[in-house]
Amino acid sequence: MSDKIRTIVIDDEKLAREITKGYLSKHPEIEIIAECSNGFDAIKKINEEKPDLIFLDIQMPKISGFEMLELLDDPPAIIFTTAYDQYAIKAFEVSAVDYLLKPFSEERFNDALEKSYTRIKDKFQQNSTIKNIIDHHDEKIEFLERIVIKDGSKISIVPVESIKWIEAQDDYVMINSDQGRFLKKKTMKFFENHLDENMFIRIHRSYIINADFIQHLEQKGKESYQLILKNGRELPVSKTGLSKLKSTL
Repeated sequence: MSDKIRTIVIDDEKLAREITKGYLSKHPEIEIIAECSNGFDAIKKINEEKPDLIFLDIQMPKISGFEMLELLDDPPAIIFTTAYDQYAIKAFEVSAVDYLLKPFSEERFNDALEKSYTRIKDKFQQNSTIKNIIDHHDEKIEFLERIVIKDGSKISIVPVESIKWIEAQDDYVMINSDQGRFLKKKTMKFFENHLDENMFIRIHRSYIINADFIQHLEQKGKESYQLILKNGRELPVSKTGLSKLKSTL
């Protein structure tokens, strides 16, 4: 860590950024190296500048603070700011991470800043904490509306309704959608739990299918079935998958 704590302020509201910068100006140990109004710019800046600390708003347009966290290769210490996200607050409490509930006082701000200094020194604990926050947030989501994916420097937002099918790929899943094919480091179980079961059916341990993309079901043997998709692709159907198909369709 350099002599000064290199810091980035991320918030879509200009007034909120100005308040944070105003409080930080009274701390000579802090150097503000950038400010960002959205998650796309923030990811680029964080990867370029490698800050020690960021102030991160949860509710932002384009991608949320949580979605942004998943895309960071090497997250710095983070102080979260939020107006009303109850799930976020619960996640932070579980992981013992500090957050600022807007509007926050300067005294509360200084307390959070002081706590962050310990986390800056302990990189291992910080990375473990970020994983806990993402895992806890994932558990609280009911149904996904979109999936954010980073491939190199490119960030893609895939609306759930555009997904045709998802297939297992070791520790990743391959998302096949109208926009193309995307690898995402999540489990099949995660998508099975967080996609609308009336729209998406797990037909096999390796496949989840969008019901709208089904052409027809075909029997291959005495107890063997396969699904034919609208693009002609054939996918295997397990016994459990068959019963799910029947009950959903």
